[in-house]
Amino acid sequence: MDIKLLVLDIDGTISGISNQVNPRVIKTIKAVQNRGINVTIATGRMYRSALRFHQSINANLPLIGYNGAWIQCPATNQIHSHIPLNSVVGEQLLDYFEQHKFNEHIEIHCYFNDQLYVKKITQKTKIYAQRSEIEPVVIDNLRTIIKQNTTKILAMCYQPKIMAQLKQEISQIFPTENVYLTQSSKIYLEMTHPSVNKGNAICYLTEKILGLKSENVMAIGDNFNDLEMLKYAGFSVAMGDAPPEIKNIANWVAPTVEEDGVAIALEKFLL
Repeated sequence: MDIKLLVLDIDGTISGISNQVNPRVIKTIKAVQNRGINVTIATGRMYRSALRFHQSINANLPLIGYNGAWIQCPATNQIHSHIPLNSVVGEQLLDYFEQHKFNEHIEIHCYFNDQLYVKKITQKTKIYAQRSEIEPVVIDNLRTIIKQNTTKILAMCYQPKIMAQLKQEISQIFPTENVYLTQSSKIYLEMTHPSVNKGNAICYLTEKILGLKSENVMAIGDNFNDLEMLKYAGFSVAMGDAPPEIKNIANWVAPTVEEDGVAIALEKFLL
């Protein structure tokens, strides 16, 4: 393999229950970098929430956030790409959630200018904000944000059956040419511009910015929002607790995040 770029997801990949990157993973990533391989992060998280992980692994390339909707270089603060969700589609999605019979179980997050906006602070919001290390902004009407072309809409629901129903209904109501629908966890349903996914973002970084090819990329992820990224990469690794659909398209399956699966994968293939 001629790997020159390593792309890593955060949650469930380099960071687990601790919400930190384990020392062994950091040490292994540094060894990879010492071999001349560039490393960066591609995550569903906000840019500002992902930044500390980018810094903890000493990455020197633009960071990919919001599942690919936002690409920004921490060193220069230059935003290379930002693809927000169409405001009309965003309002239609908000209508759908507000009118849903299970709407009391659904919490909606909207993102604009790398800031989180919510209608109210709930216990779910507090948990999300604490893990993300951000301060949500409360706003009476989320349409105010959506009309400015929100970067992403996230629906949070702790009821698996309801979440499955939401995913199925949205995929039927909103065609793929209008919205990209994915999940980064069992409780998050994420909606962005239809051209947004980690695969397209990594392609942009690899080919437009770095002048490399897909065969030069190794990617590691653990969930459905990593699907396109793993498909694009010349060599792909799924984490041990990834859904079967993700494991099936990967070149190799690593142990879980709690077992330092990323470190084991890097030791096996790049060191």
